[in-house]
Amino acid sequence: MARSRGALLRAILCMVALCGLLPVGVARAQLSGLTHLPVSNTAPVTFSADSVEYDREKQLVIAKGSVEAWQNGVVLRADEVTFNRATGEVTAHGHIVLMQPDGEVLFADYAELSQNFKEGVFEDPRALLPGNGRMAGNGARRTEGLIDTMSKGVYSTCNLCKGNPTKAPLWQMRARLITDDEEHQRIEYTDAEMQMFGIPVAWFPFFSTPSPNAKRSSGLLIPSVGINSHLGGFFAQPYYWVINDQSDATITPFLTTRAGPDLELQYRLRFNQGYLNLRSSIAYSDHQGEGLVDLNGVYDINDTWRGGFTLQRASSATYVTNFRLNSLLSGDPSVLPSNLFLEGFGEGAYARLDTRFYQSVNTAVSQSLLPNVLPRFEYSYFGQPDALGGRLSLETQDFQVLRQNGTDTRRASLSADWTRPYTGPLGDLWSLDLHTDIAAYDATQFNLEPNFGTHGSVNDAKAWPAAAVNFRWPFQRDSSGWGTQIIEPMAQVVVSPTEGGGQLSRYPNEDSLDLFNFSDADLFSLHRLGGIDRLEGGNRLAVAMHGAWYLGGMAFDSLIGQSYRTTRDTWLPQQTGLRDQVSDIVGRATFTPASWLDVTYRTRLSHQTLRSNYSEIVAAAGVPRFNLSVGYIYSPYDPYYYFDQAPPPPTTSGFYTPRHEITVGASTKWGYYRLTGFARRDIATGQMVAAGGDAIYEDECFIADLRFYRRFTNYNGDNGATTLLVQFTFKTVGQFGFSAL
Repeated sequence: MARSRGALLRAILCMVALCGLLPVGVARAQLSGLTHLPVSNTAPVTFSADSVEYDREKQLVIAKGSVEAWQNGVVLRADEVTFNRATGEVTAHGHIVLMQPDGEVLFADYAELSQNFKEGVFEDPRALLPGNGRMAGNGARRTEGLIDTMSKGVYSTCNLCKGNPTKAPLWQMRARLITDDEEHQRIEYTDAEMQMFGIPVAWFPFFSTPSPNAKRSSGLLIPSVGINSHLGGFFAQPYYWVINDQSDATITPFLTTRAGPDLELQYRLRFNQGYLNLRSSIAYSDHQGEGLVDLNGVYDINDTWRGGFTLQRASSATYVTNFRLNSLLSGDPSVLPSNLFLEGFGEGAYARLDTRFYQSVNTAVSQSLLPNVLPRFEYSYFGQPDALGGRLSLETQDFQVLRQNGTDTRRASLSADWTRPYTGPLGDLWSLDLHTDIAAYDATQFNLEPNFGTHGSVNDAKAWPAAAVNFRWPFQRDSSGWGTQIIEPMAQVVVSPTEGGGQLSRYPNEDSLDLFNFSDADLFSLHRLGGIDRLEGGNRLAVAMHGAWYLGGMAFDSLIGQSYRTTRDTWLPQQTGLRDQVSDIVGRATFTPASWLDVTYRTRLSHQTLRSNYSEIVAAAGVPRFNLSVGYIYSPYDPYYYFDQAPPPPTTSGFYTPRHEITVGASTKWGYYRLTGFARRDIATGQMVAAGGDAIYEDECFIADLRFYRRFTNYNGDNGATTLLVQFTFKTVGQFGFSAL
């Protein structure tokens, strides 16, 4: 059968070549190799079929049975195709399939084509587009190979019901005319009607959307409508502008009933050496001009060096809060950073020179207390193993910090570390760390924030050498009935000079400002306080026992440890757990009895009374159908605060209130439906912190999303906030929604 089919095809090609429909060279190539060769824009159609007839009088070539014709990347398939040599027209009958180079496929029962398939009309057309898009109509016209227009057409991305294909889909767009403009990559609807389950819900005299295969397309985006407690009613209409292949912009006019108009602009530029992003807005609110800008960019100088900058500024905290402009900011909306940097990357080395400035948009943070860093230089190096098997690493951080009301600091520092690992004959693991920190300081207004020192200025230097020996000895047992058990004693000995409380009055603090909370993660850390401005000096010993058990799908992993020192660091707060010669006991345990349950617990116990000074537990249970998560945290007082003033005295109860907070979350997924929810409550104060939920329906063509969020805490001068969002997404068409804030 294959031999007869090949012979028939060769006969067809010979006949077509003799009739002048194909160049003889093409026919010969087809005869010898039966391969499809590329054709020019002016070349005739190349085709194959089961049988062919030639009418010399009417100059017709009639191909029948599994006809396939191709020209310029367009492929036509049909039961029967008639080629008119005199007019260049092509008529196709039965099971017509016209495949475009961009992946779009057009189906019909009857078609008349000309101009190398660029012109034509179709009866009972149907089209399959990227993104599961489908179009159908009574008739269609193809113009210049770029525009397909359907009359009385319908478009949807929803799958038809298998049991009843005539049943209306979840949604569809019906229109008097539907135009698929491939040149501009848009689909246009004239006299259009949006239907849900066959019921009309909206009418548009004209409607236009990007084609599903368009990567980017200029045009109006879906508007936003809602109610805001600060703005009143609002309406936003974004416009997306494709400027060129490297850049685009989104322009959004924003109208409100209470706070005045606002205009937002987002601009994006990408080029070979880097990028540039702009997010900005301007408004006339409360009888004055307001504005915000977030501009950042990066430029690659060469393979080693690059430079960049960030500029964030806002006219007021009220403007950012009222217009909910946090989405325009790329970082923390409370403090806006700006910087200019140059950085280089080498083999095992990194260097950076930058400047940093900050603006407060939080009423709780005073602008005069924020630092300006001008300049800051950082360099780090990590070497290759030397002849002794160790590695040398170096780091320097040099900077000048200026404050309007606060300490001005200049620091130059160098940290050097040499580490040598060693494996003993019994599987014992050792490492030797030789470390040195050297720093020189010059500070003025030392008696102000954030140091509150006893002198107006300081000029001092320090050197802190330290040696540490780390030890681990893992023991593992494997048995078929009891799985794998691991017991691993761990220890660290650190020898270093005593720093003591004198460092509070001698050296400014710029890199150890975070309130420290001792945990199992810091037990074997050489710098437990984060930076080198505050150091935990003196000789110390840290010990821990690590154990694990793995049995089938069950896993248990735990660690408990403590630290001992030769001196006390009375300058440390009692709540850190490191003030005395014997530290608090820290521990961690993770238990996974099955794939559907995971529990992690962390704690810090008083070394005197075994009372919990810190506790944290996180548990997650469930399967894809339903998941439940629970979290709890306890600490002596809330560690998350801004250092814009000296800590309050102990008589102030609010600041030192212990933190008891519990969070509960749940989610479920059932077919097309997803539900999530959470609630967070402070047990110590008996008040809710936040709560929210999300209900989503999503199938192949439609998304319905209902979101609710409530914040009960005060922030930036407000008394909590509530957000309600209702959003409907018609895939490949757009989004419609309503929000209340």
